[in-house]
Amino acid sequence: MSKQYKDNELLHIATIGKTVGLKGDMKFHIHCDFPEQFKKGATFLVNKKDHITLEDVNHERGLIRVTGVSNPEDAKKFTNAHLFTTYEDTKKSCHLEDGEFFWFDIIGCAVYENEILLGVVEEVERIAISDYLNILTSEDLLKKDLAKNFLIPYHKPFIVKTDIDKKIIVVSGGLDILEAS
Repeated sequence: MSKQYKDNELLHIATIGKTVGLKGDMKFHIHCDFPEQFKKGATFLVNKKDHITLEDVNHERGLIRVTGVSNPEDAKKFTNAHLFTTYEDTKKSCHLEDGEFFWFDIIGCAVYENEILLGVVEEVERIAISDYLNILTSEDLLKKDLAKNFLIPYHKPFIVKTDIDKKIIVVSGGLDILEAS
């Protein structure tokens, strides 16, 4: 019997595309920053309920083969299937450098500048090659007719400190960005 997961426990990390060739290979579209987790023997949830194990992964060609699938007919049932993993498994299998954080750890952090609460991170967005914090403006600042949300680049000099344990991000220049939004 497989474990049931709640939607808020799962991360959509890839989508399987169409079949390629005669051995059951499938196109593979990664939706995360950690392609190294897709390797032979790795197991993922498919469509939030069934587990699959990767038999082969070719990152250069963007192809995977699933254990037990050896022809295009069997592979077709996975076309457009979404692969999921848990937050816990992501933390175990993905290596972060110092000063790097998972997006799901940043979401929900309070954003402060000079001890003023600017708001809470609602989402992290990647625009071109840069990450931006999409911040839901605090109630106090909304009363001053400022924008309901705004973006702050997630890099220096804007980000002064990120404390995931306390769920706090200290910024510089964030209030200026909000006022100009």
